[in-house]
Amino acid sequence: MDGTLLIFMALAGIAVLLFLVIAFKMHAFVALLLTSLIVGVATGMPLNGVIDSVISGMGGTLGFVAIVVGLGAMFGKMLEISGGVERLASSLLSRFGEDKAQWALGIAGFLVAIPVFFDVGFIILVPIVYGLQRKTGRSLLYYGIPLLAGLAVTHSYIPPTPGPIAVADLVGADLGWVILFGFIAGIPSMILAGPVFGKWISKRIKIGIPEYMNLEDKEWDKELPSFGMIASIILLPLALILFNTLSTVLFAEDSIIRSISTFIGHPIVALLLATLVTFTVLGTKRGYTRREVQDIATKSLEPVGIIILVTGAGGVFKQVLIDSGVAQVLGEQMAASPLPPILLAFVLASAIRIAQGSATVSMVTAAGLMAPVLPSLGVEGPGLALIVIAIAGGATAFSHVNDSGFWLVSRYFGLDEKDTLKSWTVMETIIGFTGLAMAMLLGVFFM
Repeated sequence: MDGTLLIFMALAGIAVLLFLVIAFKMHAFVALLLTSLIVGVATGMPLNGVIDSVISGMGGTLGFVAIVVGLGAMFGKMLEISGGVERLASSLLSRFGEDKAQWALGIAGFLVAIPVFFDVGFIILVPIVYGLQRKTGRSLLYYGIPLLAGLAVTHSYIPPTPGPIAVADLVGADLGWVILFGFIAGIPSMILAGPVFGKWISKRIKIGIPEYMNLEDKEWDKELPSFGMIASIILLPLALILFNTLSTVLFAEDSIIRSISTFIGHPIVALLLATLVTFTVLGTKRGYTRREVQDIATKSLEPVGIIILVTGAGGVFKQVLIDSGVAQVLGEQMAASPLPPILLAFVLASAIRIAQGSATVSMVTAAGLMAPVLPSLGVEGPGLALIVIAIAGGATAFSHVNDSGFWLVSRYFGLDEKDTLKSWTVMETIIGFTGLAMAMLLGVFFM
C-alpha cells in the first residue's frame, strides 16, 4: 500500500479511537482493541495476520507490565493500610515546621505517590491540608497545590507508578534511566508547580474548607511505623533498579557483581523483594495474620486490572502499526520532521490528552505510536528514557473537564470550574512543560 495512504489510515485510526472514547463513551480498552483491528484490516493486512498481531502485542506487553503493576499495587496497599503514608506526612511536617509546611506537603506527596495511586494518596492526606487551613486561615490552595504537585509529579514520571512503567515497556526504555531522569525532571517540576505556584495562586483564589467536607483533623496513631522504615522501604526497589543500571557502566559484563545486580535489580525481582519486605515488616511483624496480609494483597489488585488491560491494548496498537507497515512510513516522515523526537513525543501525548482526558490512555496511545518509529529516528539507550519523560509530561499537561482528576480536586477543594482551571490545570501544565524542558536539556547530553 502507498505510504501516504498508510499514514492516512493511521490518522483515521486515531480519529476513530478518539471518537469512540469521547463521543461514544466506549471504554478505552475496547476502543483500543477495536481501533487496532480496524487499522490492521484497512491497511491490507491478512485477517489472520491481524489476529496474530493482537495476540503477540497483548502478550508481549502484559508479560512485564502485569507483573510489575500488580506487585506495585500490593506494595503500595501495605504502606497505606499500615499507616506508612500518614507517618511520612506527619514526620515531614514536624521536621519542616508549620512555616515550611508547603515544602513538607510537596515532598510527602512526592514520596507517597511512588507506591500509592494518586487519588488514594490525595484522599488520605487531604485532611492534613484541611487542618492547616483551619489553623492558619490561609487559602486551601496554599497547602493543597504543593501536595497535589508532589503526588502528580511522581505519578507521571517515576516508576513503579503504572503510567511510566507502561510507556517504558512500550518504547523499550531501561527503568533505571527512567527513574533517574524522572527524579531529575520531577524535582524542579514539583518545586515550580507546588510551593512556588501554590503561593502565587493562593493569593488570587482564597478558599476555605467546603461545607460539605466535614472531616476532622487527622489524629496520628501512636503505633505508626517509623519514618526511617517507611522511607527505606519505598526507596528499596528504586535503589536496586538504579544499581542495576549503573552496574552496566561500572562493571564488566562477565563480572559476578554485575550478574547479581542484573538479577536483583530487574524491576520484577526488585519489586518482589520490596513487596515481601512490606508483607513482613508492615504486616506480620505489626500484628497482622498471614490471612489478613493475603486479603490486603488481594484487595489491592482490584483497581489495577483496568490499567493492565489498557496498557496491553496499547501494546496491540503498537504491534499492528509495526506489522502493517505504518510504523516504517511514520518513522520516515518523523525523521524528516524538523522537530526533535522529544518534542514530537510531548506534542503527540498532549494532543491526545486534550482530546480524551485520561493521562494513562494518553501515555499508552502516544507510546504505541512513537515506539515503532524510534529506531528510525536513532533514539536508543538513555534517549528512550527521555522519550518516556516527554510522553509523561505531555500526558500530564492541559488537564481539564474531561479528566477525572479535575473533578476530584474541584470537589475536595470546593472550586468551581473556572477556578479549577486556574489552579489545577495550570499546575498540571507547569509539571508537563517543566518535564519537557528538563528532558530536552538532558537530551543534549544523552541523545
